[in-house]
Amino acid sequence: MGAREVILDRIRKNLGSVTDENPPPVPEVWPRTQTPPADLARRFAEELRAVHGEPLLHRDWSSVQEDFQILVDKSGWREALVMDRPLAWQLANSATGLQPTAIPDTPVPRDLEPIPVSILEAECLLADTGSAVVVCRNPGERLACYLPPACVIVATVDRLCEHLPAAWDRITGVARQPESRGECVIITGPSRTADIEKILILGVHGPKRLVVYLIGAE
Repeated sequence: MGAREVILDRIRKNLGSVTDENPPPVPEVWPRTQTPPADLARRFAEELRAVHGEPLLHRDWSSVQEDFQILVDKSGWREALVMDRPLAWQLANSATGLQPTAIPDTPVPRDLEPIPVSILEAECLLADTGSAVVVCRNPGERLACYLPPACVIVATVDRLCEHLPAAWDRITGVARQPESRGECVIITGPSRTADIEKILILGVHGPKRLVVYLIGAE
């Protein structure tokens, strides 16, 4: 029997063989430490400020509404694109002088271009990077993440997670729902672009301003 036949014979004998060895355990790259919500909120705020975002932590809705009214008045916003989520609409409807506009499923970007701000609701907030995970169910919601010059995101403190692996169960749970087909957009601060001379410019490829309201923070 030649070398070729020996090799092929060994392959045939081992095809379909079952090994008793167990696969090695999956390493936990980012362990979960069960960090208290107050500490997660502080970490989230620190990380978001580091990337030029504006975290606004409030204990209840009354203080959120008061703060949002001041923000709208100072910014001169008169119209807002609003994601079809309960918290987003509650925030948009709380401000006087602001005309909320529902985000169309299949928008014409030119028609939405004059609107100065979008109001979105985050599915999760990632404390380790100051990121907001926004589930976009249609092209309009995806466009609202990028087109307006300013973006306001709202979420409650129970949506805070240490990091992306800790948020994975929540994200996949939403993704399995047939009506939630789309994509998750992870937003970490306003749009930032830097050139070879290390000059940082905000707002070139997306919102120049990002505000995140975190409700229920101590």
